[in-house]
Amino acid sequence: MPPSPAAIFRASVVLPTPDEPVIQMRCGGTRELGGRTRAPARLNSSVRQTSRQPHDAPAAGVTPAGDRIADQITAGPQGSAPVPMSILELAGVGVGSTPAAALADTTALAGAAERWGYHRFWVAEHHGLPAVASAAPPVLLAHLAAHTSRLRLGSGGVMLPNHAPLVVAEQFGTLAALHPGRIDLGLGRAPGTDQLTTFALRRRSGNGDPDDFPERLAELRHFLRRDFPAGHPFAAINATPMADIPVWLLGSSDFSARLAGRLGLPFAFAHHFAGAGGNTGIALDIYRSEFTPSDVLQEPWSMIGVTALAANTDAEARYQARAGALSMLLLRSGRLRQTPTPEQAAEYPYTQSELDLIAAIGSTEVVGTPDAVADGIHQLVKDFGVDEVMITTRVHDAATRLRSFELIAGQWT
Repeated sequence: MPPSPAAIFRASVVLPTPDEPVIQMRCGGTRELGGRTRAPARLNSSVRQTSRQPHDAPAAGVTPAGDRIADQITAGPQGSAPVPMSILELAGVGVGSTPAAALADTTALAGAAERWGYHRFWVAEHHGLPAVASAAPPVLLAHLAAHTSRLRLGSGGVMLPNHAPLVVAEQFGTLAALHPGRIDLGLGRAPGTDQLTTFALRRRSGNGDPDDFPERLAELRHFLRRDFPAGHPFAAINATPMADIPVWLLGSSDFSARLAGRLGLPFAFAHHFAGAGGNTGIALDIYRSEFTPSDVLQEPWSMIGVTALAANTDAEARYQARAGALSMLLLRSGRLRQTPTPEQAAEYPYTQSELDLIAAIGSTEVVGTPDAVADGIHQLVKDFGVDEVMITTRVHDAATRLRSFELIAGQWT
């Protein structure tokens, strides 16, 4: 049997084993690898807010510019919209296109989203996927911020286990210093890729290790707020630039829902890929029941992600949506390719099990004419009682995607 990647790596270098500081949080469970499955993790009931001990830091919940973090989170809806609507972007790469073209299309979409009244524009972190060009959210966000002026920009999200918390703090501190009052930091717990790529990112397999996401989150927040407890070994480190920006927890299970609630942070649930079977309502109920008021929020603040696609006719919308569904089917079966065309999706020889998976994927999507899509999203907002909604669109070409966001905005705002 050939040696594992971990064995090869350990044979070539000596891994340091420094003592890790205690950040007053613990959890147990199996670390997710590959983004496919995760053993249920249990969050220790002792995980609650830690008291702030300022270390040359601004007042609690206040940015250096004086804007309260809560105000940046709980902004009102645009126009007559029932709740704020935002966009989650992956810089999709369709068959026949390139990552460079996809990133240019994302830049154009951000500018259009600002004109159309969308509230936030977040980009995801994914690695090693031919159909996705958003591998480096901080870099892409810097570019988008330079091409917009009012739109709130953020990560949806940064996969924190892939990064050193200090690096994330300084990257987003830099973004906030350049574009004050416009930057959100959404954090995820999954790797955003497969097991081998995860190992390349983290230089360790992680098999059997405890899930240290709460510790990483606590460390990151201390760096952002410059408030490590006195005597902590990292208290002497000044993340520069420092910025106490809004931190959101993103999740597709109850783990981040519980953690966000116990820390008094805003929570976004991935209804667009994890909402089947009632998961969305369960996670949101847990978040609200666990919520503890904090210096960030006094009340729960929640958002859901929704896959949505609008076209002039229902038939056209469903025809275009089939390409995105096939792309997800190929991804989930390990066939990594660029997003197929709708013609390729129509001609694909589906098995019955694949048709069942396509139906399951479509069960959480909202697809149709603009008014039908707006009504469908409004019903989800009502059903789940969320404060915001963030839509994403899986299609082959940029023009179809751009037109869909325009049509939805016209009905929503």
